Amino acid sequence: QVQLVESGGGLVQPGGSLRLSCAASGSIVRINAMRWYRQAPGKQRDLVAGIGSGGTTNYADSVKGRFTISRDNAKNTFYLQMDNLKPEDTAAYYCNANLKTYSYLLSRDYWGQGTQVTVSS
Repeated sequence: QVQLVESGGGLVQPGGSLRLSCAASGSIVRINAMRWYRQAPGKQRDLVAGIGSGGTTNYADSVKGRFTISRDNAKNTFYLQMDNLKPEDTAAYYCNANLKTYSYLLSRDYWGQGTQVTVSS
């Protein structure tokens, strides 16, 4: 059984910073890509940032220059550093990892439970 546990959400003023964490646990052989998504009320879930197994990163245009994704392979954990936050960043943030376990032949996607980020004065 694989679990992705998120932490670090909360309420922050515009211009502030937050750091989200996503820790993967279970019978993991290898973690491939790791991604952060967000979903605002009434909107679809959108990709925010991703990082490959080799460290290659990609970002949504709306967060480039403000958000940084990183990973710690030794801890099976990845992070989203969010700086200069804006009210439009308010959403539930979900982590997603494509990983290989001992239970399945092929890699699969797993999701965290979501953490709320609210940017408001």
